[in-house]
This record gives sequence, C-alpha cells and structure tokens, in this order.
Amino acid sequence: MIDKFERNVIITAFCLSCLFIFSLLYAMGSRKADVTECLPYDKSYETARVNQVDKSTYQIFYVARMWNFEPAIAYIPVGSEVDLFLTSLDVVHGFDIYNKNVNLMGVPGGVAKTTIRFDQPGVYKVVCHEFCGTGHQNMQAEIIVNFPKK
Repeated sequence: MIDKFERNVIITAFCLSCLFIFSLLYAMGSRKADVTECLPYDKSYETARVNQVDKSTYQIFYVARMWNFEPAIAYIPVGSEVDLFLTSLDVVHGFDIYNKNVNLMGVPGGVAKTTIRFDQPGVYKVVCHEFCGTGHQNMQAEIIVNFPKK
C-alpha cells in the first residue's frame, strides 16, 4: 500500500513531467522548429548552385570550405520557399542565418538539409558559427530577398 506522502510525490512528478512535455511541444509549435534532415552523401552536392524548382520554390546548394561559403550571394524573390543543402569539403563548419531559425552543421562527407520561407525582403546574413580556423571570422554569405522583377 502506498502512503499519502508517496502518492503526493508520484502525482507531483507526473504533473511536472506533463508540464515539461507540453512546454517542449508548445515551444516547437510557436517557433515553427524544423528538424534538419541528414541526406546520403553524393558528389553532386559538392557543386554550389541556386536552382529554381517552380515559381516560388528554390534550392540553394551551399558548399563550405575554409573560409567561405559558395555561393557567397544568393538572390531569392519574396515569398519563396527555399530548400537549403549544406556540405563541407574540409572541416566542420556551422551555418546560421541571422534572424531566422536556421542552424546547420556542414560535415565533410555529409549533407544537411532544411526548408525555410522568406516572406520579408532584405539581406539575410549567413555566418559560420563553428570555429574552423584562422579565417573563421570572415566566413560569411548573404541571401538577398527582393521583389520579383516585372
């Protein structure tokens, strides 16, 4: 038989566990957290490029190497959904888009993928957040989101 004190401890632990799980799910939903995919490596990911899939969908294939991202500048129209692919040719690199919920790791022999939507025009700075050597502080790129030309 469980005494009153043990029962209260079990109920309190259960309630705290439920609150914790609810908090995690709420935070994921409110921040629209996207889980990064890890794709099988293929040599085709070693070529930096921007592909237009359709009118509002783009793919950017980033290649990280000491001490730059390729492409260094990518132009995307407002309202586009972009699939980002990242690989590294030398060491581990980070990939962070300022003011966006994007945080990728570029690992040699691996491909990270995430999808992001650009609803506001502007210049989105990309920086490496994983120390990669003496030129790390200069490792940057830009995604320029503008209105489509008419």
